[in-house]
Amino acid sequence: MTSTTTGLPDRYRPLDQVAPDEETPTGVIRSWRARDRVLNRDVALRVHAPGGPAAREWINRALTAGGLATPALAMVYDAAEGTGRSEPGGAAYVVNEWIEGIRLSDRLATDGPLAEREARAVVRRLAEGVAEAHRVGLAVGGLTPEHVVLRPGGLVGLLSVPAAIGTEKGDIAALGALLELCLTGGRPVEISSPDLAALVRRARSTDPATGLSSVSTMVSLLADRPRTGPQETARPDGLTDSGWVRRMRDRRDLADAEELDDAEEPVRMGRHRLPPVPGAALPRPLSAGPGSHRVEDEDDLVLDETFAAAEDDPAGTEPARFARRRLAVIGLPLLALALVVVIGWWFGTNVLSVAGSVEGGPDGSTPQPSVTAGADPAEEPAPAPPAAGAPVPITGATVFDPFGDGEPENDDDVPLSYDGDPSTAWSTLNYRGSADFGNLKPGVGVLYDLGSEQTIGGVALRTTQPGATVEVRTGGSPDAALESFPVAASGELTGDDVLTFGEPATSRYVLVWVTGLVPVDDGFSADLAEVTVTAAG
Repeated sequence: MTSTTTGLPDRYRPLDQVAPDEETPTGVIRSWRARDRVLNRDVALRVHAPGGPAAREWINRALTAGGLATPALAMVYDAAEGTGRSEPGGAAYVVNEWIEGIRLSDRLATDGPLAEREARAVVRRLAEGVAEAHRVGLAVGGLTPEHVVLRPGGLVGLLSVPAAIGTEKGDIAALGALLELCLTGGRPVEISSPDLAALVRRARSTDPATGLSSVSTMVSLLADRPRTGPQETARPDGLTDSGWVRRMRDRRDLADAEELDDAEEPVRMGRHRLPPVPGAALPRPLSAGPGSHRVEDEDDLVLDETFAAAEDDPAGTEPARFARRRLAVIGLPLLALALVVVIGWWFGTNVLSVAGSVEGGPDGSTPQPSVTAGADPAEEPAPAPPAAGAPVPITGATVFDPFGDGEPENDDDVPLSYDGDPSTAWSTLNYRGSADFGNLKPGVGVLYDLGSEQTIGGVALRTTQPGATVEVRTGGSPDAALESFPVAASGELTGDDVLTFGEPATSRYVLVWVTGLVPVDDGFSADLAEVTVTAAG
């Protein structure tokens, strides 16, 4: 049964129109926010009048888009040609996922241009989705700031997928225009980043020699560049300066600059007169008088020598003597420091150890150590293994995502899953479409490092999102494939669970592999609030 008003199935009830009417070569498209009465959820409903053959090409494009599963493009739930104008109210329609968030056009109008890093991320994530569509032969179209939605968590979504018409070259040019808009806010200003300005020009170019060949190329060029400090000018001898030498040189340059700024008149140099020491850049001396020197800190050595003898030494012997004095001032403290370290080491390893052995005795103050014949006295005994059922310390953990696309999976939050605080947690990203990670991959996990091989009997898991399914795997190594970690236990999390192994396992690594997610506001996800590995009995 269809509605006499729109020619649509009764399943979809239009709520309000969310965009102006769109004129196309084949008809008019109206966009609505609607309610799916069967699944009880909001959807984006686009209606093409007339339906039938006039809308066939658009419907075919929508059916192609229905095979995509990328967070950057609104999913296509339903599409049909309708009945055409031969029947009153006939219309074709496409039903898309409804995306909550802030439209890019509103964000730019309210807060102005995006920062360079944010602009890169927004356009790159959008371009990744468009590149997926191009791989299946679909030109998306409709890449305008009114259709781009900034979602929570840094994600980006495109409404109205696909547009009525589109070309791959048009998608590349539209992405370039979006990048320029993000960086300038629509104002007539130049883009400050030379590489992004060049990328915008290449995206808009129609010349095959200078234009971009594909959206995938644009994705690569938008990847974050490594953040490095200013590059040092190469020295002719091929050597590099240490940290304290570089800081000393920088301080000298600063002192020279301040001396030039503060000088009221030029300093006249005599034939035997040495250059003046910039007083403004040096600290007050600790002592005054000929031959005095001062040390600023442990990194910077600033020497203040009197040059009275230089006036009477035209032959140049005084500078050589000064160089020797400077070597003595620097070298003698270093030699003394090395001597103190050696004496301290000898005293700690001989005198203190002998004193400790003398104090122990039958009076019970300190038990005398026993040495096994043939054993190395310097070798420390191995730590005792944890008692049965006791927690095994976790020395580190990382996200294990061999089937991912390189997007971080909240990597920085992994320590929260074993910090002893159940109120903090590591969570997966939010996935749309299904609890099976949006049909993008079979799972994701956290690999826990115990520091050394341990005999394990089980793992205690706490979560704030009951219903997720997990597997506990052992063995392998950080770079191994999932198959290298045999399953020791599995189950559905209820909130506070203990997964006991059928047989004890000896391993350094424990992998908590999440295989199923639970519904949340923005899709599906799972979390690990506290993970405790327990020793076998």
